Amino acid sequence: MAAKFTVFKDKSGQYRFNLKAANGEIIATSESYSEKKSALKGIASIVKSAPVAKIVDDTGEAESPSKTGAKPAASKAKAPVKADAAPKPRGRKPKSE
Repeated sequence: MAAKFTVFKDKSGQYRFNLKAANGEIIATSESYSEKKSALKGIASIVKSAPVAKIVDDTGEAESPSKTGAKPAASKAKAPVKADAAPKPRGRKPKSE
């Protein structure tokens, strides 16, 4: 079974949705909406945005790869270039005569 969204009314009569994992565990719960249509739009927004959403860690804590079993992500940041550094030549070297 794949993950699924479930829409329901809470105790106050407001609409909410849960995202349930394949094993049935609730992994996310929405805010409350006064209209069912708005809750469905919230689901559509998540479905559209989630594949490209970035993870931002605002905890200020360093993540330990040994705790999660995951390897640390490789940094894609380039080293700063010094203002007086000459660019490296590219391509083949000219043949010497």
